[in-house]
Amino acid sequence: MHRLLPARREPRDRRHGERRGVRLSIDDFGTGYSSLSYLKRFPVDSIKVDRALVDGLGTDPHDSALVAAIVAMADALALEVTAEGVETREQMAIVKGLHCLRAQGYHLARPMPPADLTRLVTTSHRWGVD
Repeated sequence: MHRLLPARREPRDRRHGERRGVRLSIDDFGTGYSSLSYLKRFPVDSIKVDRALVDGLGTDPHDSALVAAIVAMADALALEVTAEGVETREQMAIVKGLHCLRAQGYHLARPMPPADLTRLVTTSHRWGVD
């Protein structure tokens, strides 16, 4: 197994990095190399729940339970949490019901050129969260 990050423990005090405008997020949380031990070793500010788990929301009770547990854990640790890969209205409703305040995916917007993105964020678009 290859280490992606150094094994030494970093301080949990996030204020040091925040003063410099640095924030640390763990991507693809719940799969692959993302590990609970990273939350202990590094001054993490947020986690992004892997789309493989979000994909099963509403259809796979295990995925739903795992996402709910991850969101609850993040809340207990005062971490921001983003659900990746939200592609349907049903998934968005479940994510909102879990009190996950951030989401990304095709349900909200498809990839687009920078000019289109600028237009989108400067209008009163509702971001598909209804």
